[in-house]
Amino acid sequence: MSKHSAQFKRSVVEDYLSGKYGGSGAVAHRHGVDHGTVRIWVAAWRAHGEAALQKKYSRYDGQFKLKVLQFMHTKALSCRETAAIFDIRNPSVISIWKRRYDSGGMQALEPRPRGRSVKQPKSSAPPVSSKSDEARTKEELLKELNYLRMENAYLKKLDALIRSESHSAAQKAQIVAGLRHEFPLDGLLKVAGLARSTFYYQCKASQKADKHAQLKARIRSVFEQHKGRYGYQRITSAIRHLGTRVNHKTVQRLMQLMKLKSLVRPKKFRAFRGTVGRIAPNVLQRQFDADAPNQKWVTDITEFRVGERKLYLSPVLDLYNGEIVAYETATRPAFAMVARMIKKAFRRLGVDDRPVVHSDQGWHYQMDAYQALVSQRALTQSMSRKGNCHDNATMESFFGTLKSEFFYPNRFESIEALQAGIRHYIHYYNHHRIKLKLKGLSPVMYRTQPSRP
Repeated sequence: MSKHSAQFKRSVVEDYLSGKYGGSGAVAHRHGVDHGTVRIWVAAWRAHGEAALQKKYSRYDGQFKLKVLQFMHTKALSCRETAAIFDIRNPSVISIWKRRYDSGGMQALEPRPRGRSVKQPKSSAPPVSSKSDEARTKEELLKELNYLRMENAYLKKLDALIRSESHSAAQKAQIVAGLRHEFPLDGLLKVAGLARSTFYYQCKASQKADKHAQLKARIRSVFEQHKGRYGYQRITSAIRHLGTRVNHKTVQRLMQLMKLKSLVRPKKFRAFRGTVGRIAPNVLQRQFDADAPNQKWVTDITEFRVGERKLYLSPVLDLYNGEIVAYETATRPAFAMVARMIKKAFRRLGVDDRPVVHSDQGWHYQMDAYQALVSQRALTQSMSRKGNCHDNATMESFFGTLKSEFFYPNRFESIEALQAGIRHYIHYYNHHRIKLKLKGLSPVMYRTQPSRP
């Protein structure tokens, strides 16, 4: 590693951390080095900052090697992870130490003499005395005990950072600051391997105001206002509508730091009885877009369970803006529920409106009574192919959104409470919940916006 300059290593690390060129393999190919070397440099940078990229010539004594091996074994780390923590530039030497220790014990870890004399490297640990404990003075024992206490306390704090692979100088300074009231600062800095100037610099930097504090507050406000239903894209759109210019990647990164995650969408319930009436052709053909309101409608039925009781919802959705045109709920999936729903939807039609009404092959939509209602208004009936939920994907998507954002996160004591909640959610869905494909507007806002010249 010594053949590469610190500036070259820094450029490799910066390219990797920027994410512009992909992973370690792509960055290694770009700079003509091995991908394992890239990972070593990045790990060293995260653990020790700029100092990790400078040239370093070290000889380690047996006690240090033993401490490294014990730490690696206790924490179940790899040689690369351990080398990053202890600022050992060549991780392979740790595996050599392990083989020597397994075969020859502590004696095999002692450095071999070179030439006429060998200078022992400076170590942050107190020198190990050859005297027995009985022959050592009280001051010597107390000094060693105090150092071991500091080292143990520091490593406990560091343990939480090991698994996240993030050991920056700022985090080390944070640990030292937390232990400062218990131990002398000089000893803690030796254990952490931090310079005094670096420690005070990091303490001062940590007191600076967060430049994203206001944006974080807005993100949390929008997230909580919509009860966790918005992901980073919708939150970005909502913040832009408030007059703040922000990049979606910034919102995504801050949401990850704040541990804000939108709800996961589960599958919806389906039921099919087979052919009990006339099947209509698939006129819609998955063309889930419309140029104006009341051109294409989709409908379906979904089921909710509260305790031992069930509630069924039958809505009609306009493909122009995703608005729920009409809906009906009932405790039984009887045809009367679908009939009331479609009659409500007819009230939204103008004199010349003739939408295509698409559904699955549910028995309600195969009945002569339903098809007669559709024919009375000269509407075109369309049905999905048998067992193909993708032909009615927009309606399936609405049911998934409704259940993941409203039903599953809440608990309902009665069917009546669930019905009231559904009414409130559908009003919210139509009037307030923005859609990215509607340019950040809600369905009603999109439908009622002034027409462009």
